[in-house]
Amino acid sequence: MTRRGIRFGVNFRGADPAEWPRYCRETERMGYDVLLAPDHLGHPAPFGMLAAAAAATERIRLGTMVVNNEFWNPALLAREAATVDRISGGRLELGIGLGHMRSESEAAGIPWRGHADRLAALERALDGLDRFLADGGPGRGPVQRPRPPLLIGGHGEGTLRLAARRADIVGFGGLVQRRGAPMGTFRVEGPDGLLRRADLVREQAGDRLADLEFNVLVQTVAVTDDAERTAAALAAEYGAGSGLETAEDVLASPVVLVGTVGEIAAEIVANRDRYGFGYVCTHGEHRDALARVIPEVRRLEEAGR
Repeated sequence: MTRRGIRFGVNFRGADPAEWPRYCRETERMGYDVLLAPDHLGHPAPFGMLAAAAAATERIRLGTMVVNNEFWNPALLAREAATVDRISGGRLELGIGLGHMRSESEAAGIPWRGHADRLAALERALDGLDRFLADGGPGRGPVQRPRPPLLIGGHGEGTLRLAARRADIVGFGGLVQRRGAPMGTFRVEGPDGLLRRADLVREQAGDRLADLEFNVLVQTVAVTDDAERTAAALAAEYGAGSGLETAEDVLASPVVLVGTVGEIAAEIVANRDRYGFGYVCTHGEHRDALARVIPEVRRLEEAGR
């Protein structure tokens, strides 16, 4: 796997469209590399928000975290992606996944399919995207050829195997459906489990590994001078069955970052070396906290060269 500089992204959840241009410019000034849109009912439409972000910014790349494949067909998705890539001057990164919220499919009147059927549908969609984006033609296809970078996000072994074969970026969310709980109720995968999944992708990627980038979606960022106390409070908040029942669980998790700016920066670098997570994203509510850490990570990277 090629060692690149660590990139940072923010998944903007709950953005106010009226404040969106200002939010995008702020995020760019904070040093983020990628601004990402979710694809959930109840949130603004992702490609419309990304097109507006393209007009408001100059440098920051734009992505989806992640498109729910059950909501789209490849031709229409390719059209949206190519349009945003053109508007932004070639800054799009297209993230896609199986879709995991049954309630959203039912609310949209889309029949819910089992995991194996959704996985097969995703692979067919990738074939279609490759075809439609590559064949878009001058003025209709994307700026980035043959297509924008593709992120496949997921946690199951089948999705990760597919990502190892087809993606440019593999997205590790770190959340596992709780057995016996309603669909959409998750626990956080522990460090050993995440490492096994990262190793699975490395094994499956073969000669592609050098070109793959590993992304991790961090669920919480808490900058504090008292990591133990903050971690204990977070463990109480996450609760039983979450995978983060104790302060020790919280502090060991690569998807929860707790500590001083220096401690979190050192953990991000260590997680890159252990898991391969060279692209770190968090949710919009933790944007400002992670932004405080970015300069220190850059300093550590420079010192390590």
